[in-house]
Amino acid sequence: MPSILIVDDLISIHEMLEAVIQPTGYATAFATDGEKALVRYKAEKFDLVLADIDMKPMDGITLLKQLKQYDPAAVVIIMTAYASTESAIQALKFGAFDYLQKPFRVEELIQTLKRGVEFKRVVTEREASRGAGGGAASAADFDARLVGSSPKIKRLIAQLRKLATAHAPVLVSGELGSGHEIAAELLHAAGSPAGSPLISIDCKLIDPATLHDSLIGPEGTGGKWVQQAKGGTLVLQHVQCLPGEAQEKLVSILRTNAPHLRVICTTESDLEKLTEEGGFNEELFYRIAALPVHMPALRERPEDIPLLLKDVAARSANPQFDARQIEFTDDATATLRAYRWPGNLAEFTQVISQAISTAEARVITSAQLPLRIHELKDWPALADYLAGQEKQYIARVLHACGGDKAKAAKVLGIDPTKLI
Repeated sequence: MPSILIVDDLISIHEMLEAVIQPTGYATAFATDGEKALVRYKAEKFDLVLADIDMKPMDGITLLKQLKQYDPAAVVIIMTAYASTESAIQALKFGAFDYLQKPFRVEELIQTLKRGVEFKRVVTEREASRGAGGGAASAADFDARLVGSSPKIKRLIAQLRKLATAHAPVLVSGELGSGHEIAAELLHAAGSPAGSPLISIDCKLIDPATLHDSLIGPEGTGGKWVQQAKGGTLVLQHVQCLPGEAQEKLVSILRTNAPHLRVICTTESDLEKLTEEGGFNEELFYRIAALPVHMPALRERPEDIPLLLKDVAARSANPQFDARQIEFTDDATATLRAYRWPGNLAEFTQVISQAISTAEARVITSAQLPLRIHELKDWPALADYLAGQEKQYIARVLHACGGDKAKAAKVLGIDPTKLI
């Protein structure tokens, strides 16, 4: 029988909630403040905690924080008597499963508890499945998809493996091309039963009408994409591109369907800042950002370039010989490491694949790389040029181009004779 710990400093609330909840088949226990609730939770481990926000000496938000610190899988529903949703949003920020505003309707209370208990069951089953070897992605899969040996990539892999069986939403952020989709696919494969659905939607590319019909649905309860993703994962790429009306309606859909599907959102924007500026729905942000993951930019881990070169070579083709035997000279590798890679992994893969497919020898030098790759890592400021430092500016560009005057002239957009 699922167990619920009710935390409220009013005995009358305990009595009322017990009378409503117990007939539904749930066992209830009580605590009159946050400190007592924390002690009891550690001793008995409940399926769900239903806590009032306004208590002393430990309020509901503090209890929530300490419960999540002790047990990240704790399912906590906060009750608030405030007219605004400010305190409820704060609860979501710190990991509450949901919130209820007093006075609440009995039906609303029971449905919210049912969703919370079902969510706990799903999380427990996922953890058991992982312990029994469940999940399609192994440690080798993570290493194969997230190539590198740098501290940043190792921390990323460790974080994703830890979050794999968590059923709460994950927000994957990072610059464009840094591997959001890879992270989402690995989280799904490692944390979901084999064969479960993965529905991935690009909110930037799909027109608003189709997005509303297929994601939100005609009645606002979830369209075909939500239905198809049940039992698996729904990925919303570029979630910052969701129209405002869709953002608002998605809050209700996620709230209702939380036990039935996992949601992973990706963004290259600073979504928290966008939310603070009023450009993104605040409640939606805290619902989808429960578990944040940041993808490092390629320029932040240049030591991974040699391993990435081998990985791309293994997936590329050359009409003359085995692409896996192609090597990059030290100067070519140094040039690749110095470049800032604004397009990150996506740009790197395109550049290296093209260089390999057109190579006429097994060794690729710096001169065979695209012109833009020879940019300075720290480009001289235009102010220096205008301040009379023209010769120094040109010298730095020439050095970045390996002494090739023709290339430097192209980069600078000047007559090559000026470099003689």
